[in-house]
Amino acid sequence: MKNTPVYKANFSNIFRCIFFIAIFIPAISYAQDRGTVEVVKDPRIDTFMARRANLKSSMAAVYASSYGYRVQIYSGSSRKDAYDVQARFTDTYPGMRTYISYSEPNYKVHAGDFRTRLEAEKLKQELGRSFTSLFIIEEKINPPKADTQ
Repeated sequence: MKNTPVYKANFSNIFRCIFFIAIFIPAISYAQDRGTVEVVKDPRIDTFMARRANLKSSMAAVYASSYGYRVQIYSGSSRKDAYDVQARFTDTYPGMRTYISYSEPNYKVHAGDFRTRLEAEKLKQELGRSFTSLFIIEEKINPPKADTQ
């Protein structure tokens, strides 16, 4: 072990290399010019976007909806029975909306757009004599029809 050479690093040369890398490399990369982007598009896109914004704001009140309650008046696998129940309900309550939905294998008929559960409960009590297996369902409802008079 006495004959092993000992290499001493020259710290001044190493320091100079690190200083060069730390100072000049970022300067070279910063010297690049910023590019420009040119957008080529049809001018009709701007008019379409303006029309869409106006249409969206005017239709927002018409299609606004929130969560509320409906009364489920039928649930079964027969499509004909679902439409018969809907027609019978519409004859009794002509001003109230009804909705038929199909989730395999059952058809469901929901009636009304009620904001509170109490309103839906009143309808359920009225329908208790003429319809069986009534349930109150919480789901997204449509706003009530506006009175034109």
